Amino acid sequence: MLILIASIACSVAVSILLKVARSRDIDVGQAIAFNYVTAVGLTLALLRPDPASLFNSTTSYWVIIALGVLLPSIFLVMATAVRHAGIVLSDAAQRLSLIIPLIAAIVIFGESIQSGKLLGIGLGLTALVCLTLGSKKSETKANSNAFLWLLAVWIGYGCIDVLFKQLSKGGAGFSSSLLVTFSLAGLLMFSWLFLRRTQWKKQSLLAGLLLGLLNFGNIYFYIRAHQQFPENPTLVFSTMNIGVITLGTIVGAGFFKEKLSLSSVVGIALAIGAIVALIPR
Repeated sequence: MLILIASIACSVAVSILLKVARSRDIDVGQAIAFNYVTAVGLTLALLRPDPASLFNSTTSYWVIIALGVLLPSIFLVMATAVRHAGIVLSDAAQRLSLIIPLIAAIVIFGESIQSGKLLGIGLGLTALVCLTLGSKKSETKANSNAFLWLLAVWIGYGCIDVLFKQLSKGGAGFSSSLLVTFSLAGLLMFSWLFLRRTQWKKQSLLAGLLLGLLNFGNIYFYIRAHQQFPENPTLVFSTMNIGVITLGTIVGAGFFKEKLSLSSVVGIALAIGAIVALIPR
């Protein structure tokens, strides 16, 4: 259980770091770039990828490339959402993205689906509407498009989830795919920053290394949790998603004094209800 708690803590800590970035004069773009330096190093050290596995004829190179582009892009979107909409709503929107693969399975792949999952999708979509309406009601001039950023977080992380599921069907080992994905994402971020002629900051570098540690820790501990409870994926699924929403709410509302409208509170409750309905049975 400590492994799951560590994964939840890392996930919420990422949002906290993105929240305080501007006040600490941290360039988020630079932090995200250096985050991938840490991620590549930790992947090599802990996951021990086998690069030869990438030369399998069934390797989905297009998926790896798509993830390499999407991961840093959505990271920037998440940072903007946290700044405008807050930790509470951003974390909830990110966790609700799990319903996008289910919608894709029905609409695109024509899969049949259980009534419980249909209920979860309905609750999740309703929760998303409540969250976006809640962010819109509490808007100021500084965050006039908060609800759009929340929708972008939801769609972006949902697409990433679909791509990761597609990647798992390929021939390449997961650790090798992660290594290439992180490397490509870092290369694109550094290239973008160089083209912008960014002024490099030491604090952004250090923040990026910490961000990479937290981001990788979230993934690593989540994988380890599934390995530790191979016969009880329900525990991992529900604890992770509900835990992040709950802890995010406590941190955002309790420590950062984020104001929650009635719509936002209802949205968070519905999000937890959706996750419960979607628990594998």
